Amino acid sequence: MTDRQRIFGLRAAGVYYALLLLLVTLAAIAASRGLPAYLSAQNLGNIAYQASLVGIMGVAMTVMLITGAFDLSVASVAALAAAVLVGLAGRIGFAPAIVAALCTAATVGLVNGVIVQFVGINAFIVTLGTLTAVRGLVLILTDGRSLMVEDPVVLQQMLAFESTRVPLFWPLLAVAALLLAGGVAKRRTPAIMAGGIVAALAFLGGRGASVAAPVVYLALFTAAVGFMLRFTVIGRRLYAVGGNAEAARLSGINVHAYRLGAFVLSSVAAGFAGVLFGCRLGAINPTALQGTELTVIAAAILGGTSLFGGAGSVVKTVVGALLLFTLTNGFNILNLGANYQGLIEGIVVVAAAAIYTVGGQRRRAFTRVDTAPAEATA
Repeated sequence: MTDRQRIFGLRAAGVYYALLLLLVTLAAIAASRGLPAYLSAQNLGNIAYQASLVGIMGVAMTVMLITGAFDLSVASVAALAAAVLVGLAGRIGFAPAIVAALCTAATVGLVNGVIVQFVGINAFIVTLGTLTAVRGLVLILTDGRSLMVEDPVVLQQMLAFESTRVPLFWPLLAVAALLLAGGVAKRRTPAIMAGGIVAALAFLGGRGASVAAPVVYLALFTAAVGFMLRFTVIGRRLYAVGGNAEAARLSGINVHAYRLGAFVLSSVAAGFAGVLFGCRLGAINPTALQGTELTVIAAAILGGTSLFGGAGSVVKTVVGALLLFTLTNGFNILNLGANYQGLIEGIVVVAAAAIYTVGGQRRRAFTRVDTAPAEATA
């Protein structure tokens, strides 16, 4: 397999092609029906804003899946963190309430990790039980009714934390310049293309473009985790743990510690998403975010993350989340009935899994063909 096939093939870049094709298709349909421009900066910003919470949880879920583990409890943990925040913010203040919410989420992740790693129960079973138990805890804390923040000062702080608009034009140009400079210096075509795309987005949005704070939080978290996975020893060891846990253990890697850390990271990220959710509404309903864990996992699958460990990209997971919410956004704009939305989204997820599976089989076949002559010669 050539470098071009490896970089631009369906398995490596399929989610990018899918998102681009979907945006172009929806823009063409909107234009043909005389609707407002679909690719406007405002609408694209709305899609990113809607996808931000799932994206944050999806980035941490990718790390979890890379290690070969699984976490179904993220949505319940997010709801629990939101309930703790809303319940305590008016009593102890906004900042201490955030700390309490994140510590609560981290405790749930620690419990999950300890049970999975040291008791030996399957992660799917443990987190499925935690999903139900934590949702029950949310019902207890809220007494089965909606909670809301009544202190206007605290409510204003929460809204400022979640809804502040951040200018986008100059930061995007700076990122584009860095990508282009690095791509040219190291002769990396993907980096050059990414820089061009980011610059195009900056000029498409114009100087007045801005996004809500959660989009910035998502970008920073994705960049930090992506850097860790790609350029640090911790990242290489996480991939090793998911690829072959026994080989990683024999090479001196503490498999338990890395998987335990992945569980805690997943729950803390879910807790932060719950904090943003609570700040967004200033209230929490006991059934909030129910079913969101499936959307998070779907985003990771769309991004090509392996459910068997050892492979995954946080950037592709974020693009997968954007793809899902672009679908939802397009359905709403085109007035497509809710009855069809679930069907189409399910088909997209299954199709993506099929593409990645077929691509992986072909890549293994090419690898066997390429190595056969060398083996025969030896």
